[in-house]
Amino acid sequence: MTDNTVRIDITDLPAAVQQFVAALDLRDTTAAAAILTPQASVTDEGHTYTGIPSITDWIANAASEFTYTTTPVAAERTGTHQFTLTQHLEGDFPGGSADLNYRFTVEGALISSLVIAP
Repeated sequence: MTDNTVRIDITDLPAAVQQFVAALDLRDTTAAAAILTPQASVTDEGHTYTGIPSITDWIANAASEFTYTTTPVAAERTGTHQFTLTQHLEGDFPGGSADLNYRFTVEGALISSLVIAP
């Protein structure tokens, strides 16, 4: 954690973050698209997807590639617009389990950026 990063309860994450994570879990591209800024970006596994069509394609493809479950582990807030959700994933992907940090940037009630990394 940096000096301006504080741990928060997972239930205290912004509504947009909670809704986006729920949409990802359900592989619901329509719900996910509704809470993204038009030029939002998602970075996952070294690839960046910019704009809602690119991001919804990423969600659809990720959903068809592997089956997995997620368990929220911890949450942090950095400043007023950045939030990190750490999730534990288990599934049929290489390695079978992983802890990933979902680093969100929120603009108003929408998500402008998400970086997923260990």
